[in-house]
Amino acid sequence: KKTSSWKKIRNIVHWSPFIQQFKRHRYPWIQLAGHQGNFHAGDPGAVLKKYDPREQKAFVSLMKDILRPYVPEYRGMVSKNADQYLQLQDLLCEFDSPCVMDIKMGTRTYLEEELLKAREKPKLRKDMYQKMVEVDPSAPTVEEHKLQAVIKPRYMQWRDEMSSSVDLGFRIEGIKKMDGASSKNFKKTKTRNEVKEALSTFVSHNQTLLGKYIRRLKAILVTQEESEFFKSHELIGSSLLFVHDKSNNANVWMIDFGKTEPLPSDVTVNHRSTWQEGNHEDGYLFGLDNLLSILKELESSSSPAE
Repeated sequence: KKTSSWKKIRNIVHWSPFIQQFKRHRYPWIQLAGHQGNFHAGDPGAVLKKYDPREQKAFVSLMKDILRPYVPEYRGMVSKNADQYLQLQDLLCEFDSPCVMDIKMGTRTYLEEELLKAREKPKLRKDMYQKMVEVDPSAPTVEEHKLQAVIKPRYMQWRDEMSSSVDLGFRIEGIKKMDGASSKNFKKTKTRNEVKEALSTFVSHNQTLLGKYIRRLKAILVTQEESEFFKSHELIGSSLLFVHDKSNNANVWMIDFGKTEPLPSDVTVNHRSTWQEGNHEDGYLFGLDNLLSILKELESSSSPAE
């Protein structure tokens, strides 16, 4: 039954995050990125994430930064089946049948270097064209329809503009409820009201959860504004992972640093200004400001949890 259930989930769910239950371990763990095969069960209390040099470098720096309490603990490199993995803290160990939400932060999900490389050596992607037309058949240009392909930055820019990323500085990637039901239908969740409704559903109008999430996010924001790591890096495609369970145990962590790059020595960012090519602004704090504002609105309008 476990094998059958897992195959069903694997075939249906293609977003971040989702839960896997392994026979060898009695604890669930979460896939923190949307790429199949990137994760394996590690030691009890840990997960293995496929090695990425940029992410490994970020974690080494974060372990020495004041942001350390707000990211998964990095426990070094591990070899498995001739592949290299980062061993990270399992963020779900202390939760019972957790409800999980992945929110991708920032106003863009592509690095400036990706735009430059695409201009120099454009590579057509038929898979991304298919994803585009599945959501909006009118989105591709006449030329893209003819080629039945798009370049990656074009797809990613369209994806950001279609969602709430550009306007609000964050977007909901996916939600898994306590009963195991999963949803990835947030690609067109764009307006403030639509996002607000999705967040309200996630917390089930529970003021206790809202209060805990708001306090944690405020702590993250204040720490980010003082963090040397945050000041000196461009965070692209990074997410906030929200987790709670029926006992109102709740927490939030910063995750996914595969596109986190040190800033050029002559560049400073405030993570709130509008991005223009060359200024390296990512909009992370612009998004966190908006996310906190919406959650506070929900808290003021929600009835006390039973």
